[in-house]
Amino acid sequence: MADPATEAFLAHRNLLFTVAYQMLGSAADAEDVLQETWLRWVGVDRAAVRDERAYLVRITTRLALMRLRTRARRRESYVGSWLPEPLLTAPDVAEDVELADSVSMAMLLVLETLTPAERAVFVLREVFDLGYDEIAEAVGKTPAAVRQIAHRARSHVAARRPRGAVSPTTSRDALAAFQRAVETGDLQHLLDILAPDVVFLGDGGGVVQALLEPVVGSPAVARLLTAGLANFARGSLTAAQVNGHPALVLRRDGEVDTVLALRIDDGLVTGLYAVRNPDKLSRLDEETTLRR
Repeated sequence: MADPATEAFLAHRNLLFTVAYQMLGSAADAEDVLQETWLRWVGVDRAAVRDERAYLVRITTRLALMRLRTRARRRESYVGSWLPEPLLTAPDVAEDVELADSVSMAMLLVLETLTPAERAVFVLREVFDLGYDEIAEAVGKTPAAVRQIAHRARSHVAARRPRGAVSPTTSRDALAAFQRAVETGDLQHLLDILAPDVVFLGDGGGVVQALLEPVVGSPAVARLLTAGLANFARGSLTAAQVNGHPALVLRRDGEVDTVLALRIDDGLVTGLYAVRNPDKLSRLDEETTLRR
């Protein structure tokens, strides 16, 4: 039987992972933060802890903030576009439209434009609905300062966030149509389902070949996809749910080669995010749970 400290940590582990992942955009970093959270948690005098959930969230948030601040320097030397580490998600995550939106590739890229403090406050307030006093303890600021940060972050995200929620049925239909167009090489069909201002981003991390600059516009993106058909033909292409949204997973010799996540608005594909960096794909087949 698990001891009380272990039971408390396991009871909130999914929440802590989701907080860390949304702050960092990396499952590997989020797992490291959870390990550090656990090591600190077992050394705490639990008799002095009024609210175990709040205390654990506070530890996780502070550790994630430390990583965010040190990681900013490393990001400057990253080769090409940086994309979040993709996570396979269960169908119930896609059904929770608000949660799916908060962990989508598009939203995580928006959160990357916030300062570390703004990102922490936004995630804890807007996604998990924590009170200002609780957030203040987690980020080491006054409640008044947190209110100002929350307002600033909310305005920043509102100007850049995805256009709106899309039903799971619409997402599945758009993914199926996109997959058929890619597999058949039907350029006209691709043009029909790509938004005029669609953006394609690739992330190889300087390890494998990937586009170094974004490709914008349906004609250019359609040509890029049709030119890559030979690459698709040499592997198996399967539909999946990644970060709560539709995606295609390309495997070669049983190994994940590329994750192509889609952003869909009004039935059209508005964003394509191709993650090829092997360091970000190594965990993809592991069971991952995102919860509130």
